[in-house]
Amino acid sequence: MSIIDNLNQIKTTIPANVTLVAVSKTHTAEAVLEAYSTGQRVFGENKVQELCAKQLILPNDIEWHFIGHLQSNKVKYIAPFITLIHSVDSLKVLTEINKEGIKNNRTISCLLEFYIASEESKFGLDLTEAEAMLENPIFKTLDHICIAGVMGMASYTDDQNIIKNEFRQLVSYFNQLKAKYFSACADFKEISMGMSGDYLLAIKEGSTMVRVGSSIFGERNYR
Repeated sequence: MSIIDNLNQIKTTIPANVTLVAVSKTHTAEAVLEAYSTGQRVFGENKVQELCAKQLILPNDIEWHFIGHLQSNKVKYIAPFITLIHSVDSLKVLTEINKEGIKNNRTISCLLEFYIASEESKFGLDLTEAEAMLENPIFKTLDHICIAGVMGMASYTDDQNIIKNEFRQLVSYFNQLKAKYFSACADFKEISMGMSGDYLLAIKEGSTMVRVGSSIFGERNYR
């Protein structure tokens, strides 16, 4: 099936209260435009250089989400236009995002990335680290960032029970942070979890934002 067919089919499975992030990493600008033609406006990239190259030539009403591991020295390149950074896993990165928010006169929305999988290759915070960051006096001075929720990646496994438990762990983290730190913050509302292979389960477990790539665009092209 074509990108348009794939996307239209996937949209029928996603409730209105869940945001679909079409993950276009490694795919061409032309592929993004094909998805764009269906009305899709939210796209995700995980490499700063690739994201910036696409952002320059694609329609300016696209909402770009950065979903990859973000190095602090790369923040400046995406700060002028990024809609949401999914992958904040340190105070250092958050401080840099705030600095670039000041320079660009905008508040940048971020998600705290949690480590919920069993694979060591994944990035992310645990709950103790997240709470220490939120209670750090430096955090309280960051007025050009907005913590909009949490993100996590489940293990790459066929065992649905493992994935379900990892999703439930992320929802638990969200609920604990909401109650303790963000009870008065309407912006803290997103749970970004679920990808091509498990997004339906993620939605069932409480995801508000799913990141779907290969099921829309086909296998990634790393050439």
